[in-house]
Amino acid sequence: MRKIALEEHFTTPELAAYVARPTQSDAIFADVERRLADFDQLRLEMMEQTGIELMVLSVTTPGVQGVRDAVQAIRLASSANDLLAREVQKRPDRYAGFAHLPMQDAGAAAAELERAVSELGFRGALINGQTNGHYLDEDQYLPFWEQVQELDVPIYLHPGAMADQPAMFAHRPELGGPIWAWTAETAAHALRLVFGGTLTRFPKVKIILGHMGETLPFLLWRFDSRREFDLGEKLAPDARPSAIIRRSIAITTSGVCDPVALAAAIQALGEDNVMFSVDYPYEDAQVASDFIESVPIGEDVRAKVCHGNAERLLRL
Repeated sequence: MRKIALEEHFTTPELAAYVARPTQSDAIFADVERRLADFDQLRLEMMEQTGIELMVLSVTTPGVQGVRDAVQAIRLASSANDLLAREVQKRPDRYAGFAHLPMQDAGAAAAELERAVSELGFRGALINGQTNGHYLDEDQYLPFWEQVQELDVPIYLHPGAMADQPAMFAHRPELGGPIWAWTAETAAHALRLVFGGTLTRFPKVKIILGHMGETLPFLLWRFDSRREFDLGEKLAPDARPSAIIRRSIAITTSGVCDPVALAAAIQALGEDNVMFSVDYPYEDAQVASDFIESVPIGEDVRAKVCHGNAERLLRL
């Protein structure tokens, strides 16, 4: 089965200081760093072993979302995109790219997205969560979303660090990072776009969420119920949160090799809105590949999840 993977990461020498460390193991993190910097050997060997035909590459978290200075972020993002473009040009049959964007400046981010898509041939962008405490539903990002809708490319909303540390995580560091904090942060970020009206104002925008949708597919009924309870009125069917999510959000299987979760996600969002991914090098690509090849779903659905939906959404 042809497989395309969408949440697959790299870093650059300049961004090496902006790589999150979601493990206490020095040995594991050293291997992650080695694999993030590699394009020519380890990554290709992994793809051959697992049958992944194409990887859409993106800068790992936080990247420039962790940079305070806007001018520096603009330069680093542009440099990272240029480096990725060179690697994609070497192997266009194996690699594609998501743009890295300096969300410190909405206008600069929109311009860099346009350059990355129109000149570099990238398939959209991946944004590593909030940027200096600012979320993508804020009015300052309206010009950015206008550009996204005009270019008609997806935005992958990827986990990043919380802007602050809620008391509920105090003295429980094991709940930080990918175990729970990143899920809570990314799910809330996506819901800001739903409830804040961004995805209603820009109905053609498509958001991608990893990790089987960051729990959102499993809460659609409750979102509708509690929103109507909050407002004290019934919502039109197409104005319900579930309808906005089904229309505007697609998900990947990155980091969740669970047949129960996959079946529920497909039932909740539809078979056209779920795509395969690994989360390389943080997850085991062989485990992810074996999972998607053997999970008990119909072969026509498997083909959509493995490659068909990504080909359509990213025009691959």
